[in-house]
Amino acid sequence: MIGAGEGAGKRRRDGMLIATVIGDPAGIGPEVCVKALAADSRRHPVRHLLIGSIDAVRVAAAASGITSPIYKVDSPDAVSGAAGEIAVLDPGTLARAAWDIGQPGAASGRAVMEWIRLAEQLARNGEIDGWIMAPVDSQSLKSSGEIKSIDDLQPAGTYLLRVSPSLRIVPISEHISIAEVPATVSAGAVSALIALVDQTFRRWGVDAPRIGVAGLNPHAMGSEEGREIAPAVERERAAGRQVEGPVSPDSIFRLAMEGRYDVVISMYHDQGQIALKTAAFEGACTIFIGLDYVHLTVPHGSAMAIAGQGIAQYASMAAAMKMAESLCAGRGFDIGGD
Repeated sequence: MIGAGEGAGKRRRDGMLIATVIGDPAGIGPEVCVKALAADSRRHPVRHLLIGSIDAVRVAAAASGITSPIYKVDSPDAVSGAAGEIAVLDPGTLARAAWDIGQPGAASGRAVMEWIRLAEQLARNGEIDGWIMAPVDSQSLKSSGEIKSIDDLQPAGTYLLRVSPSLRIVPISEHISIAEVPATVSAGAVSALIALVDQTFRRWGVDAPRIGVAGLNPHAMGSEEGREIAPAVERERAAGRQVEGPVSPDSIFRLAMEGRYDVVISMYHDQGQIALKTAAFEGACTIFIGLDYVHLTVPHGSAMAIAGQGIAQYASMAAAMKMAESLCAGRGFDIGGD
């Protein structure tokens, strides 16, 4: 239901600006946002903006013992970027009485969809350089009537690149049954994703990215490998891309962790997710590729059961914010710099 960007508008000339939609106001989204911003002691010119309920931001800050000044802005241009301050763009359509901490609700779901659309519009117009989606709640979103499935939040024509400190993985398909997977593994689909990954990584500052393509079957010894995957890899290699495959799925992720590949293309969701979540969970983030602006999210949910307690880990949100900065600046996946 959410379309990909059709072209960025006029870019600002007053420094980088990254926005973060706070996620479901009743969950841990606001908490991990304020914690990540308050803990960032780096000196840099990047400005950050939260989009959502300023009431939720203030409640989360109080629960977490964060005393950073929080102020409301009417537009991205009003973000001062002053050290230690948190700017919030709040459309003002979600009343404080409309949501309760730890409780999914239709009002929260409708508000989240409004904030997402606002962030997308700002990104398409070039008013922000990129944006991050904090944890949303599927129950709130479904009860709002805005979407039927959480997958509806994925912009059309995009793929999800998962990034952890040791692995980068993008699957051809997402939440489909195993029985449906083989039909999605076609030479055209594999070739198109290889090309998109190569072009996207180069735009982000990774020269000549090394791409590994997993096989579908055990030891990459099925009919799909020879009929669909291998021809796609050969086609893209002939086009000048650094790509290898099909590589046995039981070894390709270890090879990537050892530095042989910059990214792995997996044949289905769990093939890559199991490897990534086993290698590392905290500090991971997800990047949408296929857009003309940077857009990320985090790999965990709204955690309603611990919302409001100030105990949520914020490593993934902090990593996503640093990653957004690095990608927008064309520094690739270097999130360790100042």
